[in-house]
Amino acid sequence: MKIDSHHHLWAINDTDYVWMTEAHDVIRRNFLAPDLHAALDESGIDGSVAVQARQMTAETDFLLATADANPRIKAVVGWVPLCENAGEPFLERYAAHPKLRGVRHVVHDEPDDDFVLRPDFNAGIRNLAKYNLAYDLLIFWKHLPQTIQFVDMHPNQPFVVDHIAKPRIIAGNFDTDWATGIRELAKRENVNCKVSGMLTEVHGETWDLELLRPYFETVYEAFGPHRVMFGSDWPVSLLRSNHAGWTRVCADLTENLDAAAQAAFWGGNAARIYQIPNC
Repeated sequence: MKIDSHHHLWAINDTDYVWMTEAHDVIRRNFLAPDLHAALDESGIDGSVAVQARQMTAETDFLLATADANPRIKAVVGWVPLCENAGEPFLERYAAHPKLRGVRHVVHDEPDDDFVLRPDFNAGIRNLAKYNLAYDLLIFWKHLPQTIQFVDMHPNQPFVVDHIAKPRIIAGNFDTDWATGIRELAKRENVNCKVSGMLTEVHGETWDLELLRPYFETVYEAFGPHRVMFGSDWPVSLLRSNHAGWTRVCADLTENLDAAAQAAFWGGNAARIYQIPNC
């Protein structure tokens, strides 16, 4: 089974998506389950993992209800207030749902670059093991030093780095700071990585496969075949490419992998890390 390990859904409104500006006009509309199904069909993807885009429990309710109604959505990475009473009672409530397989916080939008080191946040992270949940790391390249410290405080917690930690992808100027940090983070065996969201980190109007290749190769070499997975970041990815276009890019980047590594990248790793049955 091929799994898109990272996409979003939303019913647009004027209050919950304030990060969208005029530059995001192409995605300032509803993206719901029928739109997702069409995108997955075009790309030849069988199932998916829906990931939170709003910092509210209503988002988790929305994604779980949508997953219930759409068997193709195999898992949900939701949001709970981890800084409030270590996430209780929300973790207990949501973890009872079989498709809630992880949680996430939009760390890279926090004004404090050391947010992941806050004691109240870490109390919530320590609570995830009790509910058998993964944690998705949404950070910029500049947060890698703090993230390494943070991960070291939770050596048994499964982590997933979203969007390869958002390097600065600039033609002719490989992001060596990011590379150093991501290689160090990858030494932690409990950390996994999504090959997703790369196109929206390109600085400049144009991109090609060779611009992206060194970033993919750095991640693949650092994490190895059992800790990297395909993700689209759809519909945010529409700012640069449609779902099928990004899927073709990943197919080109992984074309030299053997059959076992291909199966792991395209679905096996996501199924294992997010504990998706029957995949």
